[in-house]
Amino acid sequence: MDAHSPENLYPYTVSRPIYSNPTFEEDNERQAREERTLRERLSRTCGCSGRQALKVVKGVFPVIDWLSRYPIREWLPSDVISGVSTGLVCSLQGLAYALLVSVAPVYGLYSAFFPILTYFLLGTSRHISVGPFPVTCLMVGSVVLTLAPDDHFLLPGNGTGVNGTEADGIVVDVEAMEAQRIMVASSMTVLVGLFQVVMGLLQVGFLVRYLSDPLVGGFTTAAAFHVLISQLKIVLSVPTNNHSGCFSILYTLIDVFTNIRQTNRADLVAGLLTIVIVMAVKEVNSKFRHKIPVPIPIEVIVTVVAAGISYATELESRYGASIVHSIPRGFAPAQPPNTELLWNILGSSFSTAVVGYAVAVSVAKVYAAKHDYTIDGNQELIAFGFSNVFCGCFSGFVASTALSRTAVQESTGGKSQVAGIISAVMVMIVILALGNLLEPLQKSVLAAIVIANLKGMFMQVTEVPTLWRQNRADCFIWLATCLASVVLGLDVGLLAGLVFEMGTVVVRTQFPACSTLGNIPEMDARNKFPGIKIFKCNAPIYFANIDYFKERLRVTVGFDSVRVFKKRNKALKKIHKLIKKGKLRATEVRYNLIIDNIRLFSSESFETGKFHLSVEDGDWPVPEVEVRVDWALELPVRVSVPKVQIHSLVLDFSAVSFLDVVAVKSLRLVIKEFLRIGVNVYIAGCDDEIVRKMEALSFFDEEVTRDLLFLSVHDAILFIKLETANGSMQDAMVEGVRDPEISGLFSDMN
Repeated sequence: MDAHSPENLYPYTVSRPIYSNPTFEEDNERQAREERTLRERLSRTCGCSGRQALKVVKGVFPVIDWLSRYPIREWLPSDVISGVSTGLVCSLQGLAYALLVSVAPVYGLYSAFFPILTYFLLGTSRHISVGPFPVTCLMVGSVVLTLAPDDHFLLPGNGTGVNGTEADGIVVDVEAMEAQRIMVASSMTVLVGLFQVVMGLLQVGFLVRYLSDPLVGGFTTAAAFHVLISQLKIVLSVPTNNHSGCFSILYTLIDVFTNIRQTNRADLVAGLLTIVIVMAVKEVNSKFRHKIPVPIPIEVIVTVVAAGISYATELESRYGASIVHSIPRGFAPAQPPNTELLWNILGSSFSTAVVGYAVAVSVAKVYAAKHDYTIDGNQELIAFGFSNVFCGCFSGFVASTALSRTAVQESTGGKSQVAGIISAVMVMIVILALGNLLEPLQKSVLAAIVIANLKGMFMQVTEVPTLWRQNRADCFIWLATCLASVVLGLDVGLLAGLVFEMGTVVVRTQFPACSTLGNIPEMDARNKFPGIKIFKCNAPIYFANIDYFKERLRVTVGFDSVRVFKKRNKALKKIHKLIKKGKLRATEVRYNLIIDNIRLFSSESFETGKFHLSVEDGDWPVPEVEVRVDWALELPVRVSVPKVQIHSLVLDFSAVSFLDVVAVKSLRLVIKEFLRIGVNVYIAGCDDEIVRKMEALSFFDEEVTRDLLFLSVHDAILFIKLETANGSMQDAMVEGVRDPEISGLFSDMN
């Protein structure tokens, strides 16, 4: 049965008094906020007990909390299987992503090992796999190529070279170049970690919320393009110059197509086969994930097979294939960062820190929601910060997480970070024992693995049509961020996208949606409250949009209150002059005073000013009378007075979340402008915080009182109708205008 069918729509009646804010607070005893002194706050925050100390320790080291409750029999077998599978993927992705950073593949293994150890102790997510991520690797790589390009390591040669390291008698000092590049990468990683730790300690993890989903989607899609182009030259094995910054993609493509004839066929064939096979098997894994207990580790299989083929057929010596060469056993000694480099990489490090954390916490939230637990955003910042500091000190580069690697850990049965520790053990085995077996592996195979894993990021393009239909502002954010990141580079592109996003927020609040509300009895939208306008603003009111608010209000009521006031004063002065000059004849008809075409009404029901009317050439005395001028009739003076068709204005503030000083001052002035031409103004639906803000900013005075506040629009409308029915509110817009000799009270008499 349809829940919205007529037979399921039950009318209901609510019976309660008409409440303004003061009467509601009086009836329900408004409670004042409890204000604590600074000493009380400090004692409450800094007080220490055994229970509080344990809570703090568990907050800093979450492993103490969950490991003590770890169900070994239920979870350990699944974690072991998941850890082994994830460890193999981590090892291969570490080797591959090292190419994005432009350092030797062995440093990718370090980056896949060290961050897991610290995250196990400090992290709050049970499922994410910590390690290199293509986007952050590329951001680090762009800095590495900027500060340590090939041109800085050129040496005189003897005319012979290998693998493009020498041209025209000039060779590149590969050993010195790799040492400098890993120093830049590790120093930047330490700085990224420090930024994240400081942000975590300052509890500013909420700042990452400014990176909206459309912005992150556009940015990561652009990063996928950068990754694709950077790996294309490795798959083709063609020499190119190092480019970074604006238009780097274009310059790299120009170099690739300029040297396209130097393509190594062995590398190209191996790369293309790897891309096709890996993507095909990943599609099978995705399609039959409910039937296959463990996803096929295709990257591992392809890597082992490719290394065996390369070793057996001697691809390097016979076909000139570019291979990994040396993967030294063991770990590099710890070394401090180069402090001289830090000032040159501050901006890039901060943007990388934000992106790395934003991606990781987004993935963590997905799996936390799926498995019904929560993560601590600020603690995640601290965990990733210390992981990056620790990793950077051991010649690693920035760690985050990758959705594909995390999906492997979760889909293979991972229950906790015990699976992460086991994956680290697998990476350690590769570093200590199995690394040399991968030395014959072609770099094009690793580059192809990177490209094959970009499918998920490229598929984000399909979100654009949906965003266009749902919210065009978000669609423009996606497109602007993607385009800026492709053209200007990742760091500048991210900043440009963020600025554009903030700009859309400002524009949407500066020009908010405003509407006129009305009554709809029996679904007749044309039937509105006569003499009453209801104006609703659907945004905060502050200095940037207060002028737009006033303009929309003028359009809604159909007149400018200031202009009405000035025109009426001008007309009144001219009428006064005509009366004094005797050009208008006055006669008294019972309670009505008629002056030519002007009809002046005398009535005790109106609170009006009194004046003594004297006519210079009149034959009869005129007593003091109460007068009203009907502005709906034609006036004897040539003054165009705007018509006012309302007597009450209701401002619906139910969607207004805050007011600033400028808005409060302007709003008070607007209300007074309406009051002086006789239009009563009421504010409905104010949140209690808005009322407090009004009180703090001295919004209320003798004219603008708290009595104009109502709980709801319905309360305000009922109050107005009740006042009109009782005669205490005039049907038309009324105002008293005083003159040295004349006082008139004007209204629209419909």
